[in-house]
Amino acid sequence: MSGEIKHGLYQILDERFRTGKCANGDLRLEQLYGDCRWAEGPVYLPAWRQLIWSDIPNDRMLRWDEATGTVGVFRSPAGNSNGNTLDREGRLITCEQGNRRVTRTEHDGSITVLADRYQGMRLNSPNDAVVHSDGSIWFSDPDFGITSDYEGHRDVAEIGACNVYRIDPGDATVRKVADGFVGPNGLVFSADEQQLYVSDSRACEIRVFDVREDGTLSGGKVFAQAPKTSFDNIRFDDGGRLWAAAFDEGVHCYDPDGTLIGRLLVPGQVSNLTFGGPKNNRLFITAGTSVYSLVMAVTGTHRARYQR
Repeated sequence: MSGEIKHGLYQILDERFRTGKCANGDLRLEQLYGDCRWAEGPVYLPAWRQLIWSDIPNDRMLRWDEATGTVGVFRSPAGNSNGNTLDREGRLITCEQGNRRVTRTEHDGSITVLADRYQGMRLNSPNDAVVHSDGSIWFSDPDFGITSDYEGHRDVAEIGACNVYRIDPGDATVRKVADGFVGPNGLVFSADEQQLYVSDSRACEIRVFDVREDGTLSGGKVFAQAPKTSFDNIRFDDGGRLWAAAFDEGVHCYDPDGTLIGRLLVPGQVSNLTFGGPKNNRLFITAGTSVYSLVMAVTGTHRARYQR
């Protein structure tokens, strides 16, 4: 039934949301923490059963322990960190808006700078990153962190555009792979890594590119639009459905053909989401000052590569 609300959490807009068991899970959101200034960038660490996320304006990263439910500071200051992910060795990759760089936290806790410039010019403010199975790191670089001092440091953009880049796993070269964005934000590969999906917050759309064998992109057609809201990060489940953080409409769920089939109705402005937990079926959501979770009947993709 179109527009049906189930238990105040699931909004079914298409029967595929029901038949795909997208609404079969927890009947309420569990709030894990509620004292951030603006939360983003959640990433689940399977080896430690912990969730790490960014509290950008407070310039800190927080950590929630799944076994005990406790929350503590992981890093402060944190360079006004935003998006986080894991590489193939389980190391933390972080987009530091304030420091205008992408870093890797080594197993001994030291920090390696992976990228802070493109063709000699400082990056704007890296926002989100994904890791390809070949070891390359792809990241978005909008100007959100340099337009004010709230989430970074007010400064002048040296590049003069907001692009998507790729860090080569061999020589660490930073190459521009996509441009023409207003505010590139969330990134995610399809399960077979043949496509890269990119959300553009300011354009209120999600675009999809074909990934060539040489690490370049082609295409860039619009996959989904939401003119009444703005997209942030995006993730896939194992059924090929795309889940998107939408600022004023919760979490959107899109069928592989681009149809909006349902929503999770979340209080506050949803910024980011990620799958995790022992079965990779626990959805973690950052929204405004809070971090929520719910155990679902669908499972996220891209788990195996982080355990190798």
